[in-house]
This record gives sequence, C-alpha cells and structure tokens, in this order.
Amino acid sequence: MIPYADFSYFVLLLYVAVPTVILGLFGRAGWRWGLLVTTVMLLVQYQDLLHLREHFPVREIWLVSAFALWQWLIVRAFAGSGARAGWLFYGAIGLSLLPLAIAKVVPLIWLKTQFGFLGISYVTFRALDIVFCLRDGVIAAPGTFDLFMFLFFFPTISAGPIDRYRRFVGDWRKTRSRAEFLTDLDSAVHHFFRGLLYKFILAAVIERHWLNLAARGDSFTALLSYMYAYSFYLFFDFAGYSAFAISVSYLFGVHTPENFNRPFLARNIRDFWNRWHITLSFWFRDHVYMRFLLAAARGKWFRNMHTAAILGYFLAFGLMGLWHGIETHYIVYGLYMATLLSAFHIFSSWKKVHHYWREGPLWNALAIFITFNAVCFGMLIFSGHVGAAPNAHRTSEKVLLKNATSSD
Repeated sequence: MIPYADFSYFVLLLYVAVPTVILGLFGRAGWRWGLLVTTVMLLVQYQDLLHLREHFPVREIWLVSAFALWQWLIVRAFAGSGARAGWLFYGAIGLSLLPLAIAKVVPLIWLKTQFGFLGISYVTFRALDIVFCLRDGVIAAPGTFDLFMFLFFFPTISAGPIDRYRRFVGDWRKTRSRAEFLTDLDSAVHHFFRGLLYKFILAAVIERHWLNLAARGDSFTALLSYMYAYSFYLFFDFAGYSAFAISVSYLFGVHTPENFNRPFLARNIRDFWNRWHITLSFWFRDHVYMRFLLAAARGKWFRNMHTAAILGYFLAFGLMGLWHGIETHYIVYGLYMATLLSAFHIFSSWKKVHHYWREGPLWNALAIFITFNAVCFGMLIFSGHVGAAPNAHRTSEKVLLKNATSSD
C-alpha cells in the first residue's frame, strides 16, 4: 500500500485520525499513542508478498523487522564502542548502507528477486543521521522506542520528508496541552487541504491534459512541452505528498519540516536547492558536502577551497543521483546538477570582482527565468524520457516508489 496515493488510504487514515483528535482534545495523544498507531499502520501497510527468490515469498513486514533489528544492532554497537572516528565510524556507515545497496543491486543480478521494502531509501538516511550525530557527540545513544519511531514514523516512512533525530525526538516525547494540540490540528488541516489542491487537483489536471499528451509526441516541440509539463507535475505531486505527510505528522505532535518553498522562483541553482526537496538537499549538504569541505580544509588537500567546493558538489550530487537509482539517467542528473552548482560557484566569485550582473526587478526576473529553464532541463534528464519511446513517461508516483524501494 502506497501512502497518499489514492483515497482508499485516506479512508484507512480516518481510523487513525478520529481517535487521535478525540484523545488530543483531552491531552492524551502522547508518545505511547503514537507508538501504538505507528506499529499498527506498519502491520497494515507492509502485508505484500515479496519474492526473495522465485519460489520463496516473504511478507514485507518481515523485511522491515529485519532492517529495524539490523540498524538497532549497528547503533548499539557503535554507541557502545564510544562512537569514535576512524574505521569504526566508516564501518557503521557501510553496514547501515548495506541493506539499501543490496536492495538496489541484487534485483539487477537476479531479475526475479525482490529485496527492498517501501521506504528503505528514506529510512536508511534516517539511520545514517543517527550514526553521524553519535560520531559528532551531539546526541546520546537513542532508546529502542525512540530509534524505532524515528526510523518508521508512519506518516513519512515511504518518501519523506527526511527528519533529523535531534529535532524529531523532542517533538515526539513532548506532552501537549489541549491548546497546543489545537494549534497542531490547525496546521494539520492547512497542510491537508494544500495536499488535496496540489496532488489531486493541479497534478492530476497537468498529468491528464498536458503531460500525457506531450508524452505521445516525438518532435522537439513535444519534448520541450513534456519537459515543462513533467517539471510542474513532479512539483505539485511530490509537494502534495509532502503536505499530506506533514499534516498527519502534526496530528501526533511531530512538526515534520517543510520540503518545498516556491522552488520555481529561485534566482540561482543554489537557491533552488534551498527550496526543492529541502530535507534531502540539506541532508546531503550537512552530512556529505560540509564534512568533505571540513576534511579538505583540515588535511590541506587542495591549494584553494574553490577546488574543494567544486569537488564537494560532484561528490554530494553524484551520490544523490546514485541514491535515486543506479540507472544512467539518475547518475547523469546528479552530475548535471553538480555542474550547474559548480558553474554558479565560479560565477559568484567572478561577480564579486566584475559587476556586470546587477540587482533590480529585471535582473531578478532574468535570473529566475534562467534558473527555471536550467532546472526543467534537469528534470527532463531525471524523468528518463530523453531517448525513450513516445508515451513512456514516468510519473512522480513511480519516481517516489522507485526512490523508496527496489522491490518493483
């Protein structure tokens, strides 16, 4: 069952939302209730049969349980060893990534093998966040319930937004008053109706009356139309999904961070990545890019930090491309975005000396126009539509599912 994909899932949510609202009005919708609901929802959502081998079906929930135990053992062992830097840290990172790597690679070797579960990519990033934070000494070893809830909190399990442990655990453990619950309920309703508008109205209209038509053409004009249609569709569908996830999170007192902030109004590619899939881009910024720059500065790997910054972009966005999948178009997409960010980094340094680019409404409009078109071309690469047969487009729902699991 894919969360928020159709109205049948919202019927299921009614059985969760109604008692949560009643308990919240009496100040009883606390962490124990959230733990119970998440456990029940996992049992309901992960009942599909996966074929580890052609004639060896396994319930998806057992893979989820095995993954949870695996990550719990890694966190316990790493924390118990003192969470030191060096081979222990890199070993913990590698072991945390191992299930995701297997889920993505094994089906390519044995085509009828299904190993991943819905949400494994996003859950893995949450597990890595704990390892990084333990290494930095900013958190204590999480308790079993805290770890379980952070990894598998049901509103955001399948496709984010990607929360951070330090922020999440404070919300989840907090006891809310009736007034605080009503404030959260107001935010939940606001996000819910935004999700309805984005996903089931705007995205649906774009897909039916623009994207599907453009996908049937084989001319340059049709390809250009598809590029813009897919970009808008991807935004409204994914932003709608994120709004639903945030809405349900607020019911349980978890203030899941926003994932989009008017990205198509960005004035440059760096600004775009501060607005688009924010929790993912910030995860790569904090845990990959900034750590690489810090290590390069300490080790004096390069003569100047401009080289380090550019290589950091290719490292972070190359990994982001691989995270989406090992198909060629995902890798090219990551390298393309890294190239744009590197070019903007060079341009920003040049602009500090040469003042040909100015500020003002017309200059800002031009910057938005250039950024928007550069981003849309990147989305076209990401879609895998370039070179594909007519009408072979991929919708956001398929992209989300592809990102979340390798069992398809």
